[in-house]
Amino acid sequence: MGAFNRRNKRVTNGNVTNLRPFRHNQLRGNESEDFDDDAGDDHDIEYVRPRRRGIYLLPNAFTTAALFAGFFAIVQAMNMRFDSAAIAIFAAMVLDGMDGRVARITNTQSAFGEQYDSLSDMTSFGVAPALVMYEWILHDLGKWGWIAAFVYCTCAALRLARFNANIGVVDKRVSSGW
Repeated sequence: MGAFNRRNKRVTNGNVTNLRPFRHNQLRGNESEDFDDDAGDDHDIEYVRPRRRGIYLLPNAFTTAALFAGFFAIVQAMNMRFDSAAIAIFAAMVLDGMDGRVARITNTQSAFGEQYDSLSDMTSFGVAPALVMYEWILHDLGKWGWIAAFVYCTCAALRLARFNANIGVVDKRVSSGW
């Protein structure tokens, strides 16, 4: 219910007091405690639109492109085109590096983006390489081949889960503003 209870606030010397909504903006500036809404000319007031939390298109477009590259690598491996599959995994690597960088540059990080990126990484760097290797060389080993591919996929999942769990612990200790 936090999204429905957002109110505009007045920041006065570090103290936040609730105000009535003013054109859906947040009020920031140098105001005194006896602030009068009608006498706004006497104060340095800056009206800033609140940052909306949600799904940001630009970094998530890079993540989607990386996910597509991983999926494309799987399809190419099933069609016995291993050179295209390897190039697609490399393209996924480049796109994965760009999505985080774009999110930091544009200041559009979100919890959704972090989770979506992890799922995309699992597909592009866990499932796709395992299936490419299985289709290329490991299928001749029979049961041991798919077990080896599964072990690789499991290790990739465990590594991502460990990374996400460690980042969550660090974020909760260090910063409370995300």
